[in-house]
Amino acid sequence: MFEKIQEMMVESLSLEKDDIKLESTFESLEIDSLDVFELVTEIEEEFDIEIEDAENLKSVQDLVAYIEGKVAVK
Repeated sequence: MFEKIQEMMVESLSLEKDDIKLESTFESLEIDSLDVFELVTEIEEEFDIEIEDAENLKSVQDLVAYIEGKVAVK
C-alpha cells in the first residue's frame, strides 16, 4: 500500500520518490492543506473509499494505515 501511495504522491504532488518515507510528515514534505485535499480526492477515487477526517492525518504512515483500515472493511 505504501508504494502505491508513494507513487500517487510523486505523480500528483511532484515530489521525489526518495523523499517520501513512511515516517515522513506532510509538513516535512511541504505539503499544504490544498495538496492534502487533492491527494485525498485521488485516493478516494483510486480505492473507492471515503476519507472523512483527513485533517487528522499528519504523516504518510497515518494515511497508509487509514487507507488499509478502510480497504480491509470493504
